[in-house]
Amino acid sequence: MRSVAVLGLGLAVPLALVSAQQLTATERAEAVATIWAEARYNFASWDRVRADWDSALTANLKLAAQVQSDVLFYRRLRRLVALLGDGQAGVIPPAHLRSRIARPPLLLESVEQRPLILEYAENDEMRVARPERLAEIVAVQGVPAESWIHDSVLPEISAATPPDRWQRAVQWMLQGEKGTTLHLLLRLPGGEQRGISVTRSVSLNDRWPLERPELEIDSLPGGVVRVRVNALAEEDVVRRFDRAFPDFAGVTGLILDLRYAASGESRYGYAILARLTARPFPAARWRTPQYRPVFRAWRVPDSAFSWYGPPPDTVSPSTERAGYTGPVAVLASSATAGAAEDLLVAFRNAARGVIIGETSAGSPGEALTIALPKNWAMQLSVTRHAFPNGEEFAGRGIRPELPVASTVADVQAGTDAVLARAREYVGGKRR
Repeated sequence: MRSVAVLGLGLAVPLALVSAQQLTATERAEAVATIWAEARYNFASWDRVRADWDSALTANLKLAAQVQSDVLFYRRLRRLVALLGDGQAGVIPPAHLRSRIARPPLLLESVEQRPLILEYAENDEMRVARPERLAEIVAVQGVPAESWIHDSVLPEISAATPPDRWQRAVQWMLQGEKGTTLHLLLRLPGGEQRGISVTRSVSLNDRWPLERPELEIDSLPGGVVRVRVNALAEEDVVRRFDRAFPDFAGVTGLILDLRYAASGESRYGYAILARLTARPFPAARWRTPQYRPVFRAWRVPDSAFSWYGPPPDTVSPSTERAGYTGPVAVLASSATAGAAEDLLVAFRNAARGVIIGETSAGSPGEALTIALPKNWAMQLSVTRHAFPNGEEFAGRGIRPELPVASTVADVQAGTDAVLARAREYVGGKRR
């Protein structure tokens, strides 16, 4: 009788352990049913769901009954959750499965819906492959990049707006089974094409080697300072901001760059903004659905007709540290989401400057994490956020006062058109 299973890279794993980790058909069905029920009664933006959710339940229960690997089931659950159109939604696989899902150490960005390599983490393979920075990926495994993204990646991406869905798809377009090799055809900035091979080596369990720091500060000519807030996940981002600017001495213009901020807690963004205004400002308002079964007896079709939501909070200027009264601009992109969008709301209501760049992701809200069998989980938005006057932006995003979009030619030439426009604004060119 065999006692071990030999997997992937020569790893010997006890069969009993493999069996204990693998979902059974019943557990797969339970996962599907739980996702369906939790979304149906707790998702805060149910009115934006265009898919036939009941048909999706039936189809996915049939798929769950099939013999399949956990990797395939994970991808099927991602497709199911993506039907919600919720940028906060997602499937969270257990640790043993996360270790099998990986991508090459390439930092990708969508520019004009074309995937560019912004940076890569050096390892033995990358030193051989030498993927040119700012090169465009034009094909993956011989498939044109646009088709690869549209057919193989996009259906599994949860997002509230098409631009955000596409940029997320580009970011994750090379994800797959760890240890497998991809052949990429690149178009270099000068127009020449060449191929490289890369390995999916950084798993979901690993620290992403190209992760941006939560806060980065750049001094620009003329006393202008750019503060790049890449996440609002920890209170330390506020402490670092305060340490960097004890009194804003010598700062003639401040640019708050939120183009890569997509996670965290709104209160940290409000704390930063409280240093940039002399007047109290209202925060984003929120509400959450209250499901009342009696509504079904009254033939009211959806629990979202009843809501719980307090009035918007008012945030006072900081009294502990010096404030900044000079010109301010905020940069946003289709990737600006979650708590960063609440910061955009507060900034607009504080009337401290303008938002420059692209319409944001339209994915605000608090995410609820829901347990599934065998340490799987999923999450979805359970709050609905809006401007203090009730104007909602979920599924639409927040439009900038000064729209500016980067082009591939700009990026490959080393030009940041959005930042350039912000420098003009804080320098006195308001229109």
